[in-house]
Parts: sequence; C-alpha cells; structure tokens
Amino acid sequence: MQYFVTGATGFIGKRLVAKLLARRGSTVYFLLREESADKLPELLAFWGVSKNRAIPVYGNLDAKRLGVASEQIKALKGQIQHVFHLAAIYDLAAPEAAQVRANIEGTRALVEFAQAIDAGHVHHVSSIAAAGLYEGVFREDMFDEAENLDHPYFMTKHESEKIVRRECKRPWTVYRPAMVVGDSRTGEAEKVDGPYYFFKLIQRLRQILPPWMPSLGLEGGRVNIVPVDFVVDALVHISHQERKSGGCFHLVDPVGYRVGDVLDIFSKAAHAPKMGLFVNAALLGFIPKSVKKGLMALAPVRRIRNAVMKDLGLPDEMLTFINYPTRFDCRETEKALKGSGIRCPNLHDYAWRLWDYWERHLDPDLFIDRSLKGATAGKVVLVTGGSSGIGLAAAKKFAEAGAITLICARDEDKLAAALKEIREHAGPKAQVHSYSADIANEQSCAEMVAWINENFGGVDFLINNAGRSIRRAIESSYDRFHDYERTMQLNYFGCLRVTMGLLPGMVAKKRGHVVNISSIGVLTNAPRFSAYVASKAALDAWTRCASSEYADLGITFTTINMPLVRTPMIAPTQIYNNGPTLAPEEAADMIAQACIAKPVRIATRLGITGQLLHALLPRVAQIVMNTSFRMFPDSEAARGDKAGRSQLSAEAIALQQMMRGIHF
Repeated sequence: MQYFVTGATGFIGKRLVAKLLARRGSTVYFLLREESADKLPELLAFWGVSKNRAIPVYGNLDAKRLGVASEQIKALKGQIQHVFHLAAIYDLAAPEAAQVRANIEGTRALVEFAQAIDAGHVHHVSSIAAAGLYEGVFREDMFDEAENLDHPYFMTKHESEKIVRRECKRPWTVYRPAMVVGDSRTGEAEKVDGPYYFFKLIQRLRQILPPWMPSLGLEGGRVNIVPVDFVVDALVHISHQERKSGGCFHLVDPVGYRVGDVLDIFSKAAHAPKMGLFVNAALLGFIPKSVKKGLMALAPVRRIRNAVMKDLGLPDEMLTFINYPTRFDCRETEKALKGSGIRCPNLHDYAWRLWDYWERHLDPDLFIDRSLKGATAGKVVLVTGGSSGIGLAAAKKFAEAGAITLICARDEDKLAAALKEIREHAGPKAQVHSYSADIANEQSCAEMVAWINENFGGVDFLINNAGRSIRRAIESSYDRFHDYERTMQLNYFGCLRVTMGLLPGMVAKKRGHVVNISSIGVLTNAPRFSAYVASKAALDAWTRCASSEYADLGITFTTINMPLVRTPMIAPTQIYNNGPTLAPEEAADMIAQACIAKPVRIATRLGITGQLLHALLPRVAQIVMNTSFRMFPDSEAARGDKAGRSQLSAEAIALQQMMRGIHF
C-alpha cells in the first residue's frame, strides 16, 4: 500500500505517518518544503524507517498542484492508493491572509495534485470549526447548515472542506476532529492551544489558594476535546474501510463537557482548588454590544484587559469558545469503529497526564530565564545600606550574577571591608564599587547620585535597603520625638532622595526597577514599632502612587514587606537572640526574586494574614496585637537599662515560635 501525506511534520501528521508505516509493506510519500530538508533525518528517526519507505516529495502548499515537479507527478501517477491532507494552520490567532493561503488555497492545490496522480482516495482532515458557531447539534451529514463563520479560522476550515466536496473528482472522505490535545497514554504534546490556554490560570490559583479551598469557576458552552492517539487510530482504521465517496466522520468525544467541567477536571489533575461555584458566562451575552464596545474604547479598560489576558497567556480568540454553542453527533464514527476497540478515552482518566506533560515541558515559564544572572548581568545595581546585613548579602548575589554592583553606607571602614568580602565571594572579575554617603543628608545624597550618573549613567536596579529601626513603646517615647524624626529622615526621606535622584535617568532609558524594603510590621501594625512602621508605611504609600504614575514608562516597583531578619539592626533587642528569624541570605533571596519577577509586592503568608485580619476584623486584630504587646517587654536599650535582662514567659516564647518573622 502506498500513501501520500501532507502535514507529515505536524503534531497529528507525524503520528499518522508512523501508524501507516507500521502496516506491512507500506510506503509513505510526504510533502516537504525544500527549506525543511534538514528535518528529514529527525523524521526518519522518529518513524524508525529508512528513506526507502518514507520518501520526501518536495513542494509547497502555496503552488499549483503543490509545486511538485512534473516528473515526480508522472512517477506517482496511479501508484498512490490513499492521500491524507493534514497540512493547514490550526491556530485561532493566525493572520487571516495566512489562513486563507494555507487552508483554502493549500486544499485547492492538494485536490489538483490528487487528480493529477489519479489518487485512489482523498482523505481530508477538516475540523469541527467547519460548522462555525452553529446553535445546537451538528450532524455528520450536515455542511451547508454551518453558521456564524465570521472568524477567519471557522471560515477557512469551512471553505477548504467545500473545495473537497465540490471540486475533488477523486473519491473523498472528510474527517472533523475536535480540539486535539496530547497523547492520552503519555500526555505528549507539542504546542499550547485549546484547553491548554487555561492551564496557566489553574496554576496561578494553585499558587495562591490551598487545594481544599473552593474557588469560583466559569460555566460556559460545551467544548469537545480528543487526544491525538484517538484521532490517529480512528483516522487509520476508517480510511482503510471500503466505502463510497462523500462520507464525513466526527472524531469527537461523544460525552462532551461544559467549559466549567473541563476547568474543574484539570484543576483536580493539577491539585488546584476545586471550582465549587460556577458563574454562567452566558450572562455576558446580556450586555449590549454597544456597551461592550464603549467600554473597550476606554484606554484604562483596554489596557487592563490586555494585561490580564497577556499575563494568563490567553489569546483574544479563546473567548470565542467560552460560550461555544455547538454539540457534535458522531453516530457514523461510532458505527465505523465498532468492534475495533478504538474509542475516545474519558477525559477524567487522562487529564492528569496532559497536565503533567504540560507542566514539565510546555509551561511558558520554563522558557523564561528566571535566573538573577539573566535579569541583572551587565546591569547597574545600587544597594543602599550595603555594608552589612541584608544589603551585604544582596550585593554578593548581584556581583556573583555579573551585575555592576554599587553599594553605599555611611561608614567608610565598613564599606571597605564589605567591598573586600564581596570580591572574595564573587571573584576577581566582579565589578563592585562603593561610595560613602549618608542618604539622610540632602547634600551627601545629592553628591552620591551625581557620582552614579556621571560614572555609570544611572542605574537599572535600585535596592532601597538602608534603614533604621526603633523598638520602643509610645508611652516610653513622650520625650523622644526625635525617634520619629530620625526614622522618617532615613527610612522615608532618605529613600525618596535616592529614588527621585535616579528616576530621571530611568525615564530617559525607559527602563528601571526599584525595590523598596518595607516591613511585615506595616501589614500587622506591630506595637512598639510605631516610629519604624510609620516611616515604612509612608514609603509604601509613596511607592503605590509612583508605580501608578510610571506604569507606562517602563519603570516598575516592588515593595518587600520583609519579616524579621537577623541583622545588626535588631542586635540591641535581646529577646530576639533565640527567636526564629530569617538569615540575611534568605532576605537577599527575596530581593533577587523581586528583581527577576518584578512583582508589585512580596510578602509572607503570615504578613498577608495579618493584613486581612486588620481589614476584616479590626477589633479582633487589635486584641491580638495588644495581647502580644503586653506579653513582650521593652528592650534593655529602650528602657535605658543596660545591666538588666528581660525574661520571656513560656507563652511569649511559644507565640514567638509560632509567628516567625513578626516584630514583637
């Protein structure tokens, strides 16, 4: 038996050819573009045959009779029993002109070629898209009844099938597969489309919510999904049955699922929250088109929509299928497959394989360089407060990643020691520079900014890490108003001086990222830290305003609500000596993540929980924080008692262990 196949290099085509070659004594001729000749060794290896059994026929869908040479057509005339036409664009987002060229003109060229070689039978692999957005059940004997063919994909699939039906003079059969996903046995797939577009949304839900928490789902129309192995097996089996010309077979799942069911099945496969409540997407149909059009004309609405769709990896065309109205009858297919053992497997049984393969091989995030080196190598990074603690640990990471690392602090001796330590850690080729400045002093800060702009042309990343913390109850601060002034001077005004000095350079380059080290205390409103928390809260508020103003200028901001870290800043408070705190290196990892992913905020779950508690149950939050306030004493430094030593109760130690990173 001799076959000719177009689209043999595609996802379905490769597997179809392998199945045909498995038949004893078979030879497969397949269309291949001249410029794709280098794919031949890989294809032969995949099929496990020599080029005597899988023979390339060079040509192109764009040309008349597929652009195949006349002598090749003469050699194939009367020799090919079955022609399989799979070459097409299976992409909703492809330009209309490209779809017309490949799907319509390519099919016409195939029909011309089949007639020129006197092919025994033409098998045209169409799509359920040929039905358009038909309201109701679309049978296998229906074609002209298709409706709502406005979308280029639906239109070109319908028109290409029409060419076979009306222009093909050789016996023909049409096959309409549903949305084709990966192999039901291995999960193997080659590209992200169809239901895979929803996988990123499911993955995000899993990252945010625990699996036991019910989430909100979207109920819509019915979506039909079939695995590639079923499509190939059914296609090969039906195509070798003796039959008259003009048959049509729906290679679909006879069950069919609503969009909400599909989302829920894959959520279960991903161990994501189960969708317990569904909102019917049909409700969107009640919104008049004029209102929708008016909303989308508003720039903010359009930008938000585009940002959300891009973040989730959803093309606009995917929304077409949310309320997909068509169901497909497949009685002829089931009759043809009866007794063969070939049937469409249940999605519940193989969804986990699809998810597992996608997450291991196809997740778009796998192909993004998420290393600190990828984000900062060769870029200028300024770390304030870089001579010790979190700043020093972060500077080591940046220098090791190949960034041009600048550190600043007040103490020149500590800066020199830090510079030496960073170079020893990152190697002799590390580009590290230091500048002694007091950012709480306007003139000193201005001189440092001028030095940076002159020598490095500004910065690409600014890490506002320098800060001062004071742990003292308000009742002990009545005569210490300067505590509030000096924390505000450094933690708020100092950070603003540096940031506003460097922002003009970022605007000029249309890029830049600012990381502001805030505190978990801003989220939990930690007692005894009123001066510190107030200064950090001011910085948080300024950052939110700035991020809105610079959102369209390529400049981004991240606020890190840092939990308690073991640094020299907390050394005066003895009760922290044995308490659970983060190491500076762990805090530096959070800073690195802020520079790689550039999220709006990084916070611990404990911090977010505290913020929610204050927002939803403020009275309860006050009682909890007041209890902790009375449970933990002022430090010796705050009391001015350097000889005394605070003793914690068993309850205080237990609370401290439970709430790692909270300022007490």
